[in-house]
Order: sequence, then structure tokens, then C-alpha cells
Amino acid sequence: RAQIDLAVVSVLLDAGAGPDWSWLEAESGQRFSRSEGLGVASFHAFASGLFSSDPARPLRADASALVRIDAAALAAAFQVEAGNPLVGLEGRADLLRRLGAALAAQPQVFGIPARPGGLFDALTQGAGGQAVPAHAILRLLLDTLSGIWPAGNALRGVPLGDCWRHPAAGGVGLAAGWVPFHKLSQWLTYSLLEPFQWAGCAVEGLDALTGLPEYRNGGLLLDGGVLRLRDASLVRITYTPADPLVVEWRALTVALLDELAPLVWEALGLDARTTPLACVLEGGTWAAGRVLAQRLRGGTPPLSIASDGTVF
Repeated sequence: RAQIDLAVVSVLLDAGAGPDWSWLEAESGQRFSRSEGLGVASFHAFASGLFSSDPARPLRADASALVRIDAAALAAAFQVEAGNPLVGLEGRADLLRRLGAALAAQPQVFGIPARPGGLFDALTQGAGGQAVPAHAILRLLLDTLSGIWPAGNALRGVPLGDCWRHPAAGGVGLAAGWVPFHKLSQWLTYSLLEPFQWAGCAVEGLDALTGLPEYRNGGLLLDGGVLRLRDASLVRITYTPADPLVVEWRALTVALLDELAPLVWEALGLDARTTPLACVLEGGTWAAGRVLAQRLRGGTPPLSIASDGTVF
């Protein structure tokens, strides 16, 4: 449960950090930036008890502590200052407070005290030792944590999170015109595979999840020449996640990752069973996208997107 607590908080804090932030680990003297920096900083914040309301049990995250997290506490833990700015600091702190409120409001899922680790009990009770479907983890995350996402993107009062309108999107009824990505929720689902497996509970059906439409995977397709802007001057604009160009880019990223994975399997003599899409993402497309970004622009993504730290 502590591992799930850590995974949930860390993933929610892991939206793009921006090019000017880094974190110095005192024990090793190493300085980390971007995703590694966010991961290391999140781990140390967790180990320090920042997300626990019980000093005797620092290695956990609970609702009582999360609802009190403010930008100042997060800034101190992440070494944020004028010369070391973290993109979306306020948004990240607000997201953790919303997480705490959502946990506290659903003790039937998250227990008392309310912790993200309660997901394990909710998903394995009555399973009789059988594997848990990946889509069941994602569904529970979307059902129970929908309230943590900023409410500006909502349908009939229900926050949709990482789901955006596009004039070319199909669908019928309420779904018409919406393109769902749920990048952080799916990333969180992927990140829970190991805690579940380490606890003796297998997770099956990973092919029910999509590739992650974020700036490393999507950047690989732009920087590698698979995709290109219709008008090269559009690269100079700063976009929001709701802009049609960004929605198109991310939708194409999801579709093309499905096309890319079989090519990787064929080239390496692997298959979807031994090397699922999650492995292709982590060890392949994400890493390659990062290398290309570093080579071409010093690590910055190919498109500039204004981020509040809650999307990607």
C-alpha cells in the first residue's frame, strides 16, 4: 500500500517540469532534472513524511496530509526558488489537495485513514487470487478520481480531465466531439503494475490501455519526421492542451504508437506477450524522443504548450 501511495503521488507530480528546474540530492551530490528530478524529489518528499499526517508512519500518503499541501510546502520539497522555477507549481499543489479531498470522500474505496493504497484492497477483494484486468484499474481511477481534475473541462458538472473537443471527432450523444486521452490516469495504471505484482496479484490485459500521448512520444514523431506541421511557422506559437492542433498531435500519437510497436517487435524478434506496448513506450519511444529533443533543442519539446502541471 505504501508503494501505491508513492506511485500515485509521484505520477500526479510528474507532469513536465520545464527546462529550468532541477533537484540536488544531498546524499549523492547529483543534480537531476525533468522526469528523473521529479521522481527523485517525489521519493524524498514521500520518505520525509510530507504526505503523511502521522509522524510515526511517514512512509504513506493520506487524505489528512494531502488536503493541507500548499505551494510553499511543495516548493520547499522540490527546491523551487527564483532561479530554479518548476512549471505548474500551484497546479500541482492544488491537484494534491483535490486528491486528498477525493480520498476522504470515498472511504469505501480508500479506507480509513483514506490512502491511495486502498485501491489495492478495492480491486483485489473477492478476486480469489485471480489477475486484475488493467482496464479495471483504469476504470476505478477514472471513477473515483474524476473530481481531482480542474473543473474547466467538464460535462454536466463532471470534470473530464484529459479529454478535449475537436471539430473532426466523431462519436454519438454526449461523447460526440470529444477526444479522450487520460494520459496521467493511464500512466498511473501502468505505474501500479509492479506494486500489484510485488504483492502477488498479476495484472492482465495491458493491451486495453493506449500509448501515452505526451511530449516525448509525440515529440519523437515530429522530430523523426513521421509527422510535420502543415505550416512550419506554427511552431512559434504557445498552445494550450485544448487547442485543435495539440489534440490532433496527441490523437495521432496514440494511433501511430499502435503502428510503431509491431515494427519494433519484428525488428527485435519480440512480440506483444513478452514486450507489451508499455515496454515499447518506456524503453523505446519515450527514451528516443528524449534523445532527439536533447540533440535538436537542448531537451525542450518540439511544440510549446502552456502547462499547469495537471495534463502532461
